[in-house]
Amino acid sequence: MQKSILKEVILEQEQDRRNIELRIPRTVLGTALKYASLPHAVVVSGIRRCGKSTLLCQVLNQYYKAGVYSLNFEDERLIDFTAEDFNGLYEVFLELYGEKKVFFFDEIQNVPRWEVFVNRMQIKGCKFFLTGSNASLLSRELGTRLTGRNVNIELFPFSFVEFLTFKGFQLPSNGTLLTVERAAIKKHFAEYLRHGGMPEYLRYQEPDLLKRVYEDILYRDIVARYGIKQVKPLRELGLYLLSNVGTTFSYNNLTKMLDVRSMNTIKSYADFLENSYLIFLVRKFSYSLKEQLASLKKVYCVDNGLAESVAFQFSKNKGKFLENLVFLELRRKFAEIYYYKTANGLEVDFLTKSGRKDITLIQVADNLDNEKTRQREVNALLKAMDELKLKTSFILTEDTQEDISQDGKVIVVKPIYKWLLEA
Repeated sequence: MQKSILKEVILEQEQDRRNIELRIPRTVLGTALKYASLPHAVVVSGIRRCGKSTLLCQVLNQYYKAGVYSLNFEDERLIDFTAEDFNGLYEVFLELYGEKKVFFFDEIQNVPRWEVFVNRMQIKGCKFFLTGSNASLLSRELGTRLTGRNVNIELFPFSFVEFLTFKGFQLPSNGTLLTVERAAIKKHFAEYLRHGGMPEYLRYQEPDLLKRVYEDILYRDIVARYGIKQVKPLRELGLYLLSNVGTTFSYNNLTKMLDVRSMNTIKSYADFLENSYLIFLVRKFSYSLKEQLASLKKVYCVDNGLAESVAFQFSKNKGKFLENLVFLELRRKFAEIYYYKTANGLEVDFLTKSGRKDITLIQVADNLDNEKTRQREVNALLKAMDELKLKTSFILTEDTQEDISQDGKVIVVKPIYKWLLEA
């Protein structure tokens, strides 16, 4: 690749970075700054447009005042960049900025065999911050060359706390909410529930921005990368999954519904969508891995606003939006998230597991005003608590708070917005 093109891209991107707003410190910024002191490559992964580049700029401003080498490989002028061009890129960096030991590379998965250069420069004592929007590609390439020499950070759209900061709302330092503050938080929560946390969309309020993210995932991250010839089944699968957030499905039924010959094709497409961070698939909990793998999957979306812009109608699916929001917060905190089915077929929305014995059960409900709904949610939890030998569980609602005690067990009911502030 011509050095003149590389120089042009580098200088233009440097100017663009100076215009990035950095006023919303991300929750993971502390972790990224801690990792800056390690010799390991720091890998930040997450869906397109969730703020990975901004996070790197925040690290740059706080930790690397002397500057770094930086390049975003999403630039269309770099479409022909190959691993063989890294030496030329390094020479351009030296010409422009002199010798530095720190590299910031955005969307690094766009360059095949990028890990060869990173590995070589790490051996020479260089430090790397890398972002990417494909979990599978990153993990495979990191595992090939950088085993044991990288640390990982997942970045999601704004959490509720980050959303409040974006809105200019400051939580009281003593943790006590007055009536006016509580009303303001509930108003912000209603907006967050529907519109999600994608930073660029929240700034401009243009739904087409979210649709563009979805289209880029389908066509740039999946169709182009994997050479998919039949695009219609992929589009139909993406639309179906985003239209059925919080519900179970089987690959066999999807294969028939989408009129695809091979179930493996549907599995592969679902994997591609999940690796791009658009969706997450959740298994039924079982101590048997074989049973887990054979179970129906539940699907969730990375952002409520994105789900609504593509497929979901908020007015008809408020309960599912609440459930999706709870899942996303759990996903930020836990590596193991499942749904649970009791022996008599009652379902609990979420089971989180950390360690061998630390298990938590969570139901999500719009409210408990309807007695039938109340009994369904409570009975499922009580039965599951019996089977798992637990004393406490949770029901998260839009705005209900109470404790339900029965047979020596306690079900804590609380509003989701309060739970999000505590999480």
